[in-house]
Amino acid sequence: MTELAGFSGTVLTPGQDGYDDARRLWNAQHDRRPAVIAQVRSAADVAIAVRYGVENGLEIAVRGGSHSISGASSVDDGLMIDLTSLNGVSVDAEARLARVGGGALLRDLDGATQEHGLAVPAGVISHTGVGGLTLGGGMGWLTRKYGLSIDNLESVQLVSADGSILRAAEDENPDLFWGVRGGGGNFGVVTEFEFRLHEAGPMVHYGLQFWTVDQGAEVLRLARDLFATLPTDVNVVITALNAPPAPFVPEEMHFAPGYGLVIVGFGSPEEHAGVLEQIRTALPPIFEFATPMPYVALQQSLDEPNAWGHYSYEKGSYLEELTDGAIEVITQQVAQKVSPMSATLIYRLDKAYSGVDDDATAFGGERSDRFALFIVGHTAVPELLAAEQQWVRGFWEALQPHTVGIGSYVNGMTESDDDRIKASYGPKYERLQQIKAKYDPDNVFHRNQNIKPA
Repeated sequence: MTELAGFSGTVLTPGQDGYDDARRLWNAQHDRRPAVIAQVRSAADVAIAVRYGVENGLEIAVRGGSHSISGASSVDDGLMIDLTSLNGVSVDAEARLARVGGGALLRDLDGATQEHGLAVPAGVISHTGVGGLTLGGGMGWLTRKYGLSIDNLESVQLVSADGSILRAAEDENPDLFWGVRGGGGNFGVVTEFEFRLHEAGPMVHYGLQFWTVDQGAEVLRLARDLFATLPTDVNVVITALNAPPAPFVPEEMHFAPGYGLVIVGFGSPEEHAGVLEQIRTALPPIFEFATPMPYVALQQSLDEPNAWGHYSYEKGSYLEELTDGAIEVITQQVAQKVSPMSATLIYRLDKAYSGVDDDATAFGGERSDRFALFIVGHTAVPELLAAEQQWVRGFWEALQPHTVGIGSYVNGMTESDDDRIKASYGPKYERLQQIKAKYDPDNVFHRNQNIKPA
């Protein structure tokens, strides 16, 4: 295509070999057909593609890991900029810094950093894209210990809406650097991230304890009390899900709905064992499993239940506390899900998360101690999706009297209407609008949790 003169990557259009594979998204409910797919190999390629899209009036979507639950990674009849080949990771172990391509997946990042016993706080599914996860915040197993992904970001390289290649850091374009740390993909296409690294792994301590669905209120009250004394080196995620058909699960419990606590320790085995015993003494589980495992295996432990080709829908909320009222709603709603693949996850956000000033980044959530709750409708076939969407929406609405307003973690939004986005960013929203007006005044990058230019 002559309009992409100088482009070193691959250009695909409908009907060409590789086009259907390239347009496929993680969430199978979205079947979009771009007019052009630009598979880039460099920041210069991204700049050429952006200018081409703007000049030809094409709606632009950016595909990294393709995990956007709303399907924003692609677009019908527009231009998909595919960052898949920008997946390199280089590690400076002495300086504890990593440079990460904008199309890298968490498994690329973890694999490279764990060779040195180092890690970036990131998400919990290894086939997630580093880019989309980071730009919205990035929370996971290491958040209590080291904060969000954006709290460990040193700089980014970004292609803006006019095709300029910019560096953003505290000492260069600091307004843009503030905005990309939580403001999503609103300001351009990030082609490289530079992260600070921390000691973690290569082995961690893993534990899963599980109870029946009718014990939900007891489990949630136990978890609420547990966090008051939980060591920083231990993280616990509360789950409401169906038991796996694993060898350590009693056969009569295979696929049974229930509540689990996933306990991960980054410190001593004795400290981790002490937390398991504390839980076990307070409320003996129906079954449990505990083992040391590689950090990379921990990061892959949720890959299979969240594999490509399923149908997904999600909503989330922040809760300041797991009050008795919230627990009552959660236990009532969990019992009403239809698909055995659907789940509810509750993350504790405190310690390092709360040690960052609210205004230090554009993150869409206050930095006081809180819980992030995710209601995930997940099915293997499209026929079941409507029922799960109804369940997720009903659950979210019933929980509203107990949450911190209608705002939520932007990475957990399937539907991102203006009111929810404004509520998520709160007083930061107007500042984000000003940055948007400076770097993307025509809202070229709007297939995201969109911030309208001022």
